[in-house]
Amino acid sequence: MLVHIVARGRIGRSPEAELVDRYLARVAWPTRVTELPDRGGKLPPAGPGTITVILDEKGKSLGSVALAEQIGRWRDNGARELRFLIGAADGFDDVARAEADFLLNFGALTWPHMLARAMLAEQVWRAASILAGHPYHREG
Repeated sequence: MLVHIVARGRIGRSPEAELVDRYLARVAWPTRVTELPDRGGKLPPAGPGTITVILDEKGKSLGSVALAEQIGRWRDNGARELRFLIGAADGFDDVARAEADFLLNFGALTWPHMLARAMLAEQVWRAASILAGHPYHREG
């Protein structure tokens, strides 16, 4: 399953970009990051078997194990691509939210898109590790 992070705005060469690269390099699944301009710019087309997850303040807040389990269900049900969308400063409109398969919330705090991208990459790595059966220090 391809894990695809699609984000508005450029992260450039920054400490956050290094974190994204570092975490995604550890994930056994293929990964891709696509950057779109803050305004405009169309999403890459989504093929069949694509699950779209929007990072959004109105989304569901999950712990790491619950997120891993959800990703595992999507994978086991035949998802070919898991697409995470990170919006610009204004987030997403109601139409985009309605079209998404899942809305994910990283908590009540507002995160800059660069940090949200690094946190998401870390959670993807953590989910892959949990699903691979590696011990998770927060369980039990």
